[in-house]
Amino acid sequence: MAKAPQVSLGACGLTMPVLGMGTSSYPPADAETAKLAIIEAIKAGYRHFDTAFAYGSEQPLGQAIVEALRLGLIKSRDDLFITSKLWSSYTDRDQVVPAIKMSLRNLQLDYLDMYLIHLPLKLSQEIRKTPVPKEILMPLDIKSVWEGMEECQRLGLTKAIGVSNFSPRMLEETLAIAEIPPAVNQVEMNPLWQQKKLREHCNAKGIHITAYSPLGANGTKWGDNRIVECDVLEDIAKARGKTTAQVSMRWVYEQGVSIVAKSFNKERMKQNLEIFDWSLTEEELERISQLPQRKGFLISSILGAHDFTLQLDDEI
Repeated sequence: MAKAPQVSLGACGLTMPVLGMGTSSYPPADAETAKLAIIEAIKAGYRHFDTAFAYGSEQPLGQAIVEALRLGLIKSRDDLFITSKLWSSYTDRDQVVPAIKMSLRNLQLDYLDMYLIHLPLKLSQEIRKTPVPKEILMPLDIKSVWEGMEECQRLGLTKAIGVSNFSPRMLEETLAIAEIPPAVNQVEMNPLWQQKKLREHCNAKGIHITAYSPLGANGTKWGDNRIVECDVLEDIAKARGKTTAQVSMRWVYEQGVSIVAKSFNKERMKQNLEIFDWSLTEEELERISQLPQRKGFLISSILGAHDFTLQLDDEI
């Protein structure tokens, strides 16, 4: 059974598997399908699982963990690294702790390993579909919400805290008021959206980047097939006897970045874990570095055509 290497998350003292299974799916999977896929991932060797209140996958992940313990696939909950996220409807100071407790009930857990602010914005009401109506979009009061995140860690409800989809400017605002700095910034990243500026900034500040959509979110309403049909990646894959997906994920890993990859297919789960015993050559890395870049899709899919410069002014 293959297992992913671990990465140290710096000041918080945690180590995290560099490959996690994402549990967000489009269209959303039913709870039983998600649960069975997560159990298969545990069997394959995954120990890091990424969820969020907004995904609707916390409950099936919790059920899968209970079943994995019952089957002896893991010895204890401590064998797993579980990440969840604070949704934008709960970003008032007094809502943060109740929100993480709600997620913990969904997951049937006593603590998270990582809790992230899902988006750098506030929503004035619950939403059921995207793009979000402009009238409910509000700037995030980072000072008050980060105080709530720090309280979550101090109460032992999560071992570490971080952010998601934060630009360099938003990270600077957070660091300026933080007593506990964010350990992770989870963002969209792949060979066609390389996030060079953001990576440099996070490296300088000691913030680890986790990449979602390493394959361009093919099959979702915000992604496309630009990774899996990229000629350069296909050529490298054929020459190396790998899949295009493996080349893309290996490139991400070689940037010092961890990965969250969603697949409910057992063979692709296995393939995703087979990116750690080989390396790209300098020539291959150079070819990938020259690929034309196009900004990721997630933020624009949520915001639609709104000019919400809090998110769009910097590379994310």
